[in-house]
Amino acid sequence: MITWIIIAALLAGWVILNLPRRRSDGELLSKIHPYRRMLSFMMVGRNEAIVYYDDYVRVSALLDYIERAKQVLGTEVDITHCLVASLSKAFAKNPCMNRFIAGQRLYQRKHIDLTFSMKRKRLNREAKLAAVKLRFTGEEPFADTCARINGKIEVERSGSETHSDKELGFFTRLPRPILAFCIRTVRWLDYHNLVPASFIEHDGFYTSMFLANLGSIGMNAGFHHLYEYGTCPLFLMVGRIEERPWVVDGKVVPEKILHLRYSYDERIDDAFTSRFGIDAAREALERPDELLGPMPTAPAVTTDPVPTAPGGAA
Repeated sequence: MITWIIIAALLAGWVILNLPRRRSDGELLSKIHPYRRMLSFMMVGRNEAIVYYDDYVRVSALLDYIERAKQVLGTEVDITHCLVASLSKAFAKNPCMNRFIAGQRLYQRKHIDLTFSMKRKRLNREAKLAAVKLRFTGEEPFADTCARINGKIEVERSGSETHSDKELGFFTRLPRPILAFCIRTVRWLDYHNLVPASFIEHDGFYTSMFLANLGSIGMNAGFHHLYEYGTCPLFLMVGRIEERPWVVDGKVVPEKILHLRYSYDERIDDAFTSRFGIDAAREALERPDELLGPMPTAPAVTTDPVPTAPGGAA
């Protein structure tokens, strides 16, 4: 009997030691400071390691940029489009912010994936929420970013059943014990890097950041938790634009301000280096023509020259 117990223990140890360390969505970081390696064991859950950070963006230039973009691009453009574009550039500029913890190991994410929430129907209290996930490189022209976002929104608001709808519809029809078992199974598989790449690619909680623009419905930014499910280490709550006092050259002036509130998993990186990513997002929003992409002041208009009479008189 003791022999069989020893054999079983050895087999179990062999299985655990040979579980894969590679993931479809990230590269394992092995050369990290011992303190950072210990953090995922001292703080097992994301909400044990959560840090809240407020940032404020002056948006007068951005609002003008949005109005010009609507005219030039001839499509819907709003704050959400600019936020997504600025965040993609922030992650590209500061890859250290694009990390996540899985199985108590630190990974560098392979792609910039951004998820944002939206109402299926505009200004409808009863409308369901949809989570839209898109992949970026941080180098896309602003026009391309707007087109991709609008195309995804159009699909979500078309009324047709999406991949996520089918997946959620199937699972939510299961009895509670079976559904709970399925979620626990997914989390166990994720801990051991056994979740299929196709599942990760379509799931909005396996993402670099989750964005919720509450300003679009007239609300202020709240404090949001981080999801233990998935691999999302950052959540951004965006409030409505407000006119606030701002000090410029020692004088208090009124400024239109956008409030950004980040929820941050401190296990992925320290505050000093993460600051560069947050600063990059703010700078892109405050200097959109320079950092999001130049936008003409108005659509080009061609006019025929005014004919003149002989001798130069009009």
